[in-house]
Amino acid sequence: MAAASHESMNKDPHRYDDMLHLPHHQSATRPHMALSDRAAQFSPFAALVGYDEAVKETARLTDERIELDESSKAMLDDRLHILREHLQERPVISFTHFIPDALKDGGSYITTTGIVKKIDLYSRKIILYADKNMSTRTEINIDDIVAISGSLFQKSGEGECHKITD
Repeated sequence: MAAASHESMNKDPHRYDDMLHLPHHQSATRPHMALSDRAAQFSPFAALVGYDEAVKETARLTDERIELDESSKAMLDDRLHILREHLQERPVISFTHFIPDALKDGGSYITTTGIVKKIDLYSRKIILYADKNMSTRTEINIDDIVAISGSLFQKSGEGECHKITD
C-alpha cells in the first residue's frame, strides 16, 4: 500500500504548485552573488592543470640537427671566405641555420636574411642586420649554418661545384 501511494505521488503533475509562488529566499548574513560569479561556479573543471599543454608540447615536432659531411663544410667555408672579402660592401646574404628547441631535443631550421656586418671567428658568430638602418641585430652561430646564399656568390666567380642547394 505504501508503494502505491508513493507512485501516485510521483505522477501528480501539481505536486509542487504550492511552492511555485513563494518568495525567493535571500540570506540575511551573506551578500547577494553577482550573476557572473554564479556562472563561474559552473564552468568546466580541469582536474589535471597543464595536462592539455603537456599533450600539445609532446605532439609538437622538432627537427634533428643535420650533420654536414666534409664536402658541405668545405663549401660553407669557401662561402664564408668570400663573404669576409666583401664585408665592406655590406652584402645581403641568406643563412639557413639550426635553432635548438628550448624545451625538448631537436629544434628547427630557419632562413635569416640580412646585411652582414661582421664575422666573428673567435666567438664563431655572424652578425647581421635586417636593414640599412642597422636597427634589428641578429647573431647566428657559424656551427649551426647549413646553407649560405646571396647574389654575392653569383658575382664572385664561384663555380657550380661550390653552389649549395637550398
